[in-house]
Amino acid sequence: MPFPTPVRRAAYPEYKSPYGPRYQYQAHVGNITARTVTNFGVKAGFYGGVALFGVIFLTSGIPRVYNDVLGNIPVVGPSLQNFFDKKVHPADNPF
Repeated sequence: MPFPTPVRRAAYPEYKSPYGPRYQYQAHVGNITARTVTNFGVKAGFYGGVALFGVIFLTSGIPRVYNDVLGNIPVVGPSLQNFFDKKVHPADNPF
């Protein structure tokens, strides 16, 4: 029979078998250690790296991002600008 109010629950305590397991309260929020912080930091770093790669990949076609952000990367920048340099004949350029 469930007891809906705390007053009735205090009058009739729950039965605990002496042969059952001895459960104890374990705090989840207040149990912050260096290991949990490190684990969370590594996971957040992975998600942040993937998000950064996605943003750069989706915005790499914008000339401002292409020249200002990707052009300043030491290893990738100069080779990217030479490899993906679009040479359009002046007669074909609409601008």
